Order: sequence, then C-alpha cells, then structure tokens
Amino acid sequence: MENKAEIAFFDVETTVPTRPGQGYAILEFGAILVCPQKLEEIRSYSTLVRPSNPKLISSLSVRCNGIKPEAVESAPSFADIADTVYDILHGRIWAGHNIVRFDCVRIREAFAEIGRAAPEPKGTIDSLALLTQKFGRRAGNMKMASLATYFGLGNQTHRSLDDVRMNVEVLKHCATVLFLESSLPDAFPENHWVSPNAITRSHRNGKSPVLNKNSPSSSSHVKSTPALSPENDRTEEKRPVFSLLTSSTAESQYSVASNTAHPDTFDMVALGNEVNAASFQPDVTMEENPILQPPEMPSTVTVPESCGGVLGFLELDEVSLSSIRAFPVPFFQGSHRIKLFYKGAILQLRCPRLRIRFGLSTKFSDHAGRPRLSFVVDASPSLCDVLDTCESIVRSDCSSDWRSVVTRKPGFVNNPTVRLNIPTVLNGEVAQYATDMYKKEPSGTTQKLIFSKFDATELDTWFTPGTFVDAYLSLDPYDYQQTSGIRLVAKKLIIHTPFG
Repeated sequence: MENKAEIAFFDVETTVPTRPGQGYAILEFGAILVCPQKLEEIRSYSTLVRPSNPKLISSLSVRCNGIKPEAVESAPSFADIADTVYDILHGRIWAGHNIVRFDCVRIREAFAEIGRAAPEPKGTIDSLALLTQKFGRRAGNMKMASLATYFGLGNQTHRSLDDVRMNVEVLKHCATVLFLESSLPDAFPENHWVSPNAITRSHRNGKSPVLNKNSPSSSSHVKSTPALSPENDRTEEKRPVFSLLTSSTAESQYSVASNTAHPDTFDMVALGNEVNAASFQPDVTMEENPILQPPEMPSTVTVPESCGGVLGFLELDEVSLSSIRAFPVPFFQGSHRIKLFYKGAILQLRCPRLRIRFGLSTKFSDHAGRPRLSFVVDASPSLCDVLDTCESIVRSDCSSDWRSVVTRKPGFVNNPTVRLNIPTVLNGEVAQYATDMYKKEPSGTTQKLIFSKFDATELDTWFTPGTFVDAYLSLDPYDYQQTSGIRLVAKKLIIHTPFG
C-alpha cells in the first residue's frame, strides 16, 4: 500500500431509510487532508452526489441534512467521483465521527454497488469511540453538535465539509484539555470540567462560529477545483493536537499495551491503531442499539436513602404512575447511568400472558460475535401506560436521539408492540442465557428449561408467533453512541405450551 502521510478526515451525508430493507444512498461526500504533525488542513474536496434513485430523498432525509432532490439533479453520480474518492482515501489514515459504524460502511457499499474494489485505510480514527473513552460525556452526550456547543464552536450544519472541519476543531479542543489535565492532575479536581455549556436536558445552540468557511455548503456541487486544491484562504491559527494517549489508558478496559516507554505525542498512526482496536464493531441499523456494559456494576447508588432496595416484580395494576422516579447511579470509570425506581426500590415488572408477535431475532451481534437475542410481543394498554410514563421521566434527562420502547403503527391490528431482550453471560469461556426460562403446560405444571449450550436455533423453537409468555422484566435506560431509550430485559420467562 502506498505510503500517504496525510490523515483523511471525511464525512458522507445520505438519505434516511424509511422502511425495513431500504438502504442508504450517498448525497454528499466531503474530505480534508490533514498534516498529522500539526493537524493543519492541506487540501479539501466536496461534492454533492446524485443517487441512482432520486425518490430515496424523503422529507425525513431533507430534514436531516437539508439536501433536496433538485439540489442533486445535475450533480455527478458516485461512479463519476469514484476515482477521486478512491485517491483521497486509499492508503491513508481515515478519521471522522462515528465513521466505523456509518461512513466507512456507506463508502464500501457505494463502491460495491458500482462493481469496484473499495479503498482501504492504513488506520482508522473514530472520534466518537475515542472521545467517549478519553474525554467522556462532559458535553452531555457524544454528538458532534453537543461537543461543538460545549466548546463554543457554533452549530453543526450536517453538511460534509463543514462537519469534518468541525470534527478537527473539536479534537483540538478535547486534546488540549486532556493534555492540561494529565500534565497538572492536582490542579484539576474530579468533576472540575462540569460546564454550563454541557447539554443535559435539551439541545442548545452555540453562538460562536466554528470556522470561516471557504464557501457555503449548498453553493455548488463541487466546492473545490481541481479535485484536491490547497486551502489558500484559511487564516485561522493552526494549532497542533496533543495526543489523547494519556496515563489513564492503562486503566481503561479498552486499552492497548504500548511497546514504548515514551510514545511520540504526535504519533497519529499509533493513536489510530489504538482506536481501531477500541472502536471496531459490527455495523448495526437504526432498529437496535447495543448497551455499553460495564466490567463491574457498583453495589451502591447515589439516590435518596429510601431508594436503596430491590422489590420483587410488580403487577402492572399495582403501579401508581405518579410514584415512578429516575435517579443517577454509579456506572463505571466515574460515569453515571439512570435507573428507574418505584417507591424506594428499583422498578421491575411482571407482565402475564404477553402474546409473541415476532419470534426470536438473531440479526444483531454483540462485541464477541454472539447473537443479541430478542423477540417482539403485543403490549397491553396498561404496559404501554407504564412504559410511556417511564420514557417521559427518563427522556427529560437525555439529549441523544430517543428511540421509543413502544412501537406503534397506526392502522395495524393488535398494535402496539415492545421488544424483549434475552441477555447472555459468560461462565468461564462458555456463553449462557442470563434469563431463567420455564415452560408451563396447560395443566399448570411448570418446569425449568435447561440448555447445555448457547444455541439460538434450539431456543427459537420456543418463541413461535402466537405463543404466550409471562415476562419478568427490568427496565434499563441507556444512552449509547448518540441514541437513547429504555431496554426491556427479560429476567425470567414462563412460556405457555399449547399442549402437554
């Protein structure tokens, strides 16, 4: 692979799928080549892209990035710009926000669609994974817009070239803060970084401009000519970025051992290798998000004294909606997560005779490649009332994109529905179901199901549509990689067999 020293920060804007199975279409590609020693922009390229099917540009897509069908009518197709994109990306370190799970995947899909080999990076720096690990949720969440507001860098435009430049500026600011903290740890007490700019309940817009743009994002299809032209009019001060490899790396669960006692502060290749190991995960769709699990959950919680126990599982008609509360509890590495409480104890529900609408799903995988098991059931009005109340309480403390736990599709019979998750645990090196499962025969006899191994195919036979289950559920709020919601985890399932 050719040795190309520059880092390629890039971003794609795409259509937004509006139905299951519908893919993404690239509407804009933007990239800047950056000197790794100074993080100085050397060249840039950006162009709108005409999708093969303009009807994929829905109103939802326009709301996300402002790119309308008429804006791309005379734009080049991806096949027309493929050579340029390949030349920019191939053999360089790739960098961007959430690129491992989104932008890299879209680039490879686009090249596959035109029957060409995709470019390959010599390293990847995903600032979402990197800053989540190193910088934490000081801005309230890890969205680029929130991080930019935290530092007073202005509003995110959701246009490719603007977003990659904002990404570089955010990295500079984060790296500088971390460098100062690591250099003078005694001068910066724990939680000193809580800022009034942090977004914790609602989106806020910063007022300071991020950069002097060379040209408006929507001004033309191709914003630099030739394809990679020097930036001659960028007059802002060029500041080097300090390495994010701080002393806390060795304590992180994602750490990668270093072979050198004193790593080069500006060694972006080493940084990229660490981020590759930390951030690569299988691509997931908008239908489900994993929850980042801690290595060990603390036993204490920072809630009022009356909220220290764990009740049994409440019947739905026992729950007084006005008594549901949410409090932060310690998570890991000094962070916190939200837990739901009811009258002084963690809220857990017993939901009898839930009818399975869709059987066991194994579409998604965890970090170890094991299927994430879940199934969909019809939700009763009383269950919906409890979940809607929980969402309204938890959502007030979240600014990430919210995914409702209850799925409602007007016009469908027997709606709404909810997804129940069956977690797994490791016993040594053997994966086991963390959910206790029983079968209940028509006679009323209940017998525990014993599974000798993790086998989703075997388990699938018990979760056929139309089967009824009694579900004992925990409600786990999550806020992970810019998406938040409440995950229903099955602690115990009693499966009603139709005949003995």
